[in-house]
Formats: sequence, C-alpha cells, structure tokens
Amino acid sequence: QSVVRVSFHDRRLQYSEQQQLEGWRWSRPGDRILDIDIPLSVGILEPQIHPTLLNTVEFLWDPSRRTSVFVQVHCISTEFTLRKNGGEKGVPFRIQIDTFGAGGKGDPPEHLHSASCLVKVFKPKGADRKQKTDREKVEKQPPPEREKFQPSYESTVLAEV
Repeated sequence: QSVVRVSFHDRRLQYSEQQQLEGWRWSRPGDRILDIDIPLSVGILEPQIHPTLLNTVEFLWDPSRRTSVFVQVHCISTEFTLRKNGGEKGVPFRIQIDTFGAGGKGDPPEHLHSASCLVKVFKPKGADRKQKTDREKVEKQPPPEREKFQPSYESTVLAEV
C-alpha cells in the first residue's frame, strides 16, 4: 500500500498547514488538492480518496508488476502566498509517497520506503514564463556554478527520504 500526500515544503507553512488547507477548502468547496489520474496510471489497485483528507490519496499495488501512478495537483503555488496581484514566487510543495507492507494479524503495516520531491505548480502561461526566466538565470551563471543545478527531466524524480 502506498500513500501519496502533498504538503508544504517550507517549515513556516508546515506549522500552519491545517489552517491553510481549511482556508483552501472554504474557498473551493467540493474541490480536492490531490487526485490520482486513473486513466494514465498503471498497475494500481483499489485507489482510495478520503473525503476529509484533501491532500492525500492511497492505493494498493503488486511489486512484482509494472506500476506507475500519475497524480494531479489541483491548486497552484501562488494560492498560498500573501500577495495576490501577480508576480508572486509561489510556495514550494512536497509530494511524498510512503509505502507500507501488509502487517501481520492485528499488527500495524510495516513501513517499507518513503520518497519525495519538491514541486511548484503554476498555471500554464505562468509556468512557461517561470521556466524561461529560470533557464535564463542558470545560463548566465559561470560553468562551475551551473553544475550545482539539477538537470531537468521529462518526469518527476522522487528522492529517498
């Protein structure tokens, strides 16, 4: 069983995460922060979405089979910034996936693995603009400084926690 969760990366927002999520829920009734894109996912079984945990989804999967999960984040990083008049940097989110094995009878499930990645979510035009300015910033750096940046990937790579 794996549990996928979107949370705040910044420590200062982690302290007020529940209040931030309640504010988001109040302004967007009926919406969720995180969903599984079932048609694109492969090998997942029994996806579960908890009505009260807007930022969490879970599913079962067989480790002997090819499995991939596609998730959709339905909020943008600038929804949690103080200024709402454009040009905000946006807060970074952390997507974390925790995997558990089946516990014995009456025992809790065994924690097997955790991985996460940092993401910022923007509207398409804003994302294109942000990627362009970020790329230009990196290109202006001298070669030794450029090596400090992680290369971009077609898909999100999760790192062990």
